[in-house]
Amino acid sequence: MRRDVFQAIADPNRRAILQLLALQTLTLNAIAEHFAISRPAVSKHVKILSECGLVNVKQQGRERYCEARLDKLGEVSDWVEQYRKFWEAKLDALEDYLNELQTKEKHHGKNKQ
Repeated sequence: MRRDVFQAIADPNRRAILQLLALQTLTLNAIAEHFAISRPAVSKHVKILSECGLVNVKQQGRERYCEARLDKLGEVSDWVEQYRKFWEAKLDALEDYLNELQTKEKHHGKNKQ
């Protein structure tokens, strides 16, 4: 099953793992020490992050080291950006409309005097 970045960040444990790994490379055991979930559950989360391209796991001897590859989060940023532009345009249109109403109201008020 091909996973995407959005699946990776959908889970709070995976987001927390990414946050840890953004600061330093850690072993699976070191990651597990930060969570109240089982070591196999942490391994499963790391596997999903790896399948999504957000974590690189390297075997060194008996240890597996995990490092973040946060460049893939650009996909999330790009997706959010399109909606930011959409809402900015809507809010700009609303501002223009309210300014137009305010101008009409001022003009209409002067005509009554």
